[in-house]
Amino acid sequence: MNIFFGGTFIRKEELKEAGIRYPIKLEYYKIINEDELVKNNNAKYGIKIVKTEYIENDTNIEDETINYLSNNEQKVDELLNVLKDNEVTPISVNDVISDFSKSTFNL
Repeated sequence: MNIFFGGTFIRKEELKEAGIRYPIKLEYYKIINEDELVKNNNAKYGIKIVKTEYIENDTNIEDETINYLSNNEQKVDELLNVLKDNEVTPISVNDVISDFSKSTFNL
């Protein structure tokens, strides 16, 4: 089950600096893996990031899902807040998560 956690549009100033002239929206979701937890003893919570680019008369959607991240919902919420506050995109989320040590978030 995907639960909407939060969303944001990348700041116009940042887009302008990068030479991008269209809006980009980022959405963050918490994933609850209830069935898989019971079956495989995997982590219960995961995350999903969706990036939507609104390019003149067209949209481009990119997403990244990490299904089994942690059994600790509070820590996953903290991580999602960090990802949202820093406007982390789907393409960079795996690198960002690997940069956080497990002791930082105790995932």
